[in-house]
Amino acid sequence: MLTYIIPFIILILVVVFIHEYGHYYFARKYGVGVTDFSIGFGQEIFGWNDKHGTRWKICWIPLGGYVKFFGDRNVFSQADHEKILKQYNEEDQEKLFVIKPLYQRALIVFGGPLANFLLAIAIFFCIYTFVGKDFTPAVINEVQKDSPAMIGGLKDNDIILEIDGNKVESIMDVSKYITTSTGDVIDFKVERFDQEYLLRIKPNIVLSDDNLGNKVNKRMVGIKLGAVNNKINHVKLGPAQALIQSVKEVYFVSTSSLKYIGTMLTGSGDSSQLGGPIRIAKITGQVAEIGILPFISIMAYISISLGLINLFPIPMLDGGHLMFYAFEKVLGRPLSQKTQEGFFRIGMFLLLSLMFFTTFNDLKDLGLFN
Repeated sequence: MLTYIIPFIILILVVVFIHEYGHYYFARKYGVGVTDFSIGFGQEIFGWNDKHGTRWKICWIPLGGYVKFFGDRNVFSQADHEKILKQYNEEDQEKLFVIKPLYQRALIVFGGPLANFLLAIAIFFCIYTFVGKDFTPAVINEVQKDSPAMIGGLKDNDIILEIDGNKVESIMDVSKYITTSTGDVIDFKVERFDQEYLLRIKPNIVLSDDNLGNKVNKRMVGIKLGAVNNKINHVKLGPAQALIQSVKEVYFVSTSSLKYIGTMLTGSGDSSQLGGPIRIAKITGQVAEIGILPFISIMAYISISLGLINLFPIPMLDGGHLMFYAFEKVLGRPLSQKTQEGFFRIGMFLLLSLMFFTTFNDLKDLGLFN
């Protein structure tokens, strides 16, 4: 159990700290007072006050964190716009978040997700620079009999160039693009005897073990890959190329995640694969047992997910605040406190529903309902 809990806590501490520090950085930049910087919720375990009056603390429930601004009524940065100015003198008013220009408030809110994306880019950059990236061409060694690949026209020795419009730069890209595809068919562009062919493959959905031994529904086309003349092309990248590849990976993971969420909203996606803290803890522990590099890599992907989820236009999340600011820009005034509180209640219901659903999936994954 500790092999799962300790890596999970370390991962959460890092990605949540980075997220909250993104808010904190822009708040300090624009002169907003910060009263609390918390990793976790609930009762404080320990903490300290800095010279700016901010209470830095770690709390018992490690499922998030918050930065509370001067004048906020609660940790969700709610404040009564109509009454707050009457409560503070002119000097203290300069530290209030709610009176800052719209673009500054938006940047402070967006700073959290931005920090998560930058953390992921930094991790991928270090991996590609110091460890390297695989660029081995993806060659089909074997097309399995009566498989979707054979039916769709793939042949032995085909070189896979693209999958669903994504350029295949490495043999490692093939399983990634197949796994993250969301359509009923997958488009393969292959090179065969110096000519290019576009083939459409309808994958089978098969319940099987992933690389960590967990049961997942996998999209299978029935091919085995290999390197040309068994030559592996693993290259350490220079700074510029490493940065480009890192940004591309973050962009791909973000867009693939949004497509997956889109399929769930339309009812065509597999919602059983959506997990919560329990599944994240399990996978984190399994990955940590393999080594430090896989653990750091999973940290990058979790950081992307945290940044992305927080941008959803759900009240209580950063995206919900940005949605309010969009209304403010259009209307020329903030939404009334009563309207915002109504939205927050809706947001609370949606988040609790999501938490219940993902927890059910997590417990089912552990075999509790089998």
